[in-house]
Amino acid sequence: MKRIFAATLCASVLAPAAALATDAYEIMGKDGKKVGDLSLTAAPQGVLIDLQVQAGALTPGKHGLHFHEIADCSDVGQYKKSGSHAGHAEGKHGLLNPNGPEPGDLPNLIASQDGSAQVQLFTQLVKLDGLKDANGSALLIHAQGDDQTSQPIGKSGDRVACAAIK
Repeated sequence: MKRIFAATLCASVLAPAAALATDAYEIMGKDGKKVGDLSLTAAPQGVLIDLQVQAGALTPGKHGLHFHEIADCSDVGQYKKSGSHAGHAEGKHGLLNPNGPEPGDLPNLIASQDGSAQVQLFTQLVKLDGLKDANGSALLIHAQGDDQTSQPIGKSGDRVACAAIK
């Protein structure tokens, strides 16, 4: 009996993992030109985010990072057509807010002295298929850091980069 169990355990451990969907997007800066790359990978309980921003694209320091409700980055430099934070009606803004967070809330992105940034992070607040619904969504980078509690956007300021997620 022990051998059968051991063989079953080994087979399940060695079985190949199911392929996970990964989608790639361009991040556009204030002038509408590409400043980086975004990859989103569907995970069983959320989304794995890989983000790279090229040197000179951001000011050094913290930048708010949020999913917004519409896949529209067409109003270059403003990025207001991307709407509000994804799921803004489901809670209050901020990862540290006792009445939050909203599904679109993410940790801050930190740019180095040369204005580049690279991060891999995970969120359980959204699913990839939800981000790619009929309206799509957008990943927005803001001018300042998010304090993770203030309403409505954590004092993170202007929208300085946008990736439309469809």
